[in-house]
Amino acid sequence: MNHSDTTIQAAIDTLEIEARTLEQAAKHIDGRFVQAVETILGLKGKLIVTGIGKSGLVGAKIAATLASTGTPSFFLHPSEALHGDLGMIGSDDGVLAISYSGESEELSNILPHIRRFEVPLLAMTADSGSTLASYADVLLDISVEREACPLGAAPTSSTTLTMALGDALAVALMKRRDFKEEDFASFHPGGSLGRRLYLKLAEIARTERLPIVDAQTPLKEAIVVMSEGKLGNVLVTEEGRLAAIMSDGDLRRALMKADFDMERPVIDYATRDPRSLNDLEMLASNALTQMEEAKIQLMPIVNEAGEILGVVHLHDLVSAGIKTGKK
Repeated sequence: MNHSDTTIQAAIDTLEIEARTLEQAAKHIDGRFVQAVETILGLKGKLIVTGIGKSGLVGAKIAATLASTGTPSFFLHPSEALHGDLGMIGSDDGVLAISYSGESEELSNILPHIRRFEVPLLAMTADSGSTLASYADVLLDISVEREACPLGAAPTSSTTLTMALGDALAVALMKRRDFKEEDFASFHPGGSLGRRLYLKLAEIARTERLPIVDAQTPLKEAIVVMSEGKLGNVLVTEEGRLAAIMSDGDLRRALMKADFDMERPVIDYATRDPRSLNDLEMLASNALTQMEEAKIQLMPIVNEAGEILGVVHLHDLVSAGIKTGKK
């Protein structure tokens, strides 16, 4: 077997071992998991996650996931806790401690102090007879048959399981809290997810100095309005309602016609009954989805009477960091 084959097989073996680990763990989810969720839901304060080494790194990720999905949480390093940061734990809080062996020295040293605060202590460990387990109110098993590491030394399958179990807690808590897209967006206002889930069309749409002409406006005048509007389109109205749009593409096609006449009404060269949006409060991502499906760059926004409220341009959506609303 050459090096390439060996490398590929190592990757396959790792993924298969870790996949089996998760499948086995799924079969053993029981009342203890329910108890953990109920305990977290009952907290009036925060859930403090702690752990050392690889468990600490995983714990920091779990805390971040919980915090972003509706469960106030942060990570506390055991060593820092011993030097003053234990004061971060309040009487309304709870603690989730992570240690595969359950005997990590730095973590074991703070357990008596956590117990002194009389706050709920949840534990993730592989050893039900360990020091950590003896202090825990709720115990979640993270034992694995084998690590993916060929030496059985580096935490691999075990850290994957621990992280996945943390995700399972976060998801279960989201469902119990009926945590919705709008809630998620409020925790991520600056990211692309927040923009996709939260930003409304009214915050992006252009509503002033729009390139609008009456249907009977001579084409040559409509072209001037189109140029000044800098949108590559002119909106055409009849009796104050949107009737058509003339794009630069429509204009180029008109120039190819034998009967082209700059004095003719713009409506003769415009696209009638264009697609439009009817709600400035709709999610900008939904507008982008409709524009992508229609393969158009500009979409007018009208009210129930057909009067123009504004327009949204594809470039504006992209510049705002909006991505498609498709799941």
